[in-house]
Amino acid sequence: MAHRWGMAVDLDRCTGCGACVTACHAENNIPTVGDLQASRGRAIHWMRVERYVEGEFPDVKIKYRPVMCQQCDAAPCEPVCPTYASHHNDEGLNAQVYNRCIGTRYCANACPYNVRFFDFFNPVWEKPLHLQLNPDVSRREVGVMEKCTFCVQRITAGKDAAAAAKREVKDGEIVPACAQACPSKAIVFGDLNDPESQVSRLAESPRGSKLLEDLGTAPKVTYLAGAEHA
Repeated sequence: MAHRWGMAVDLDRCTGCGACVTACHAENNIPTVGDLQASRGRAIHWMRVERYVEGEFPDVKIKYRPVMCQQCDAAPCEPVCPTYASHHNDEGLNAQVYNRCIGTRYCANACPYNVRFFDFFNPVWEKPLHLQLNPDVSRREVGVMEKCTFCVQRITAGKDAAAAAKREVKDGEIVPACAQACPSKAIVFGDLNDPESQVSRLAESPRGSKLLEDLGTAPKVTYLAGAEHA
């Protein structure tokens, strides 16, 4: 069965702790750029946590929303890429081929979610930080675009393990770094083509909505809100 990967984020569970962002940086070799470069808009965050205020003082609630690449089925970043570096693969992922990318930044301009980033310089990890780099993830060089991949390296490893055991990938077997690190289990990942998967059931929940879905991008990340948990 062909896979179609998706994600669900329960906003009622999210505490805004930022563990998902930290895990994403560590897993995917995302460099920190320092205060000066960040002030120039050159920071790279494949994932960010937005904060919202609901209600009026003194009855105020703080809500959080993790935002990453939405892996849209009608991704506006893809048709504008002149080198086909940004393209849709056969598992529904909005893939990025770094050695095709020439850094036009058209994809970043087309993306309504502000989740694509340009590498303004080659990353440097001072010793001993270079020892923490993930060998399963490419280190991007100056002049290319990068973004969340749904931890495609983990997807590949999970599929390879299942193939070696001559079985299908089990629901919940593949877990991106953000979902693994979330202490409140707010992030669920899985195969949307499997109607029995947890992510498929959550995608059909009446609590669910898609970010900027009125733009017609058909995102594959469902945000859940509007219910209390025991």
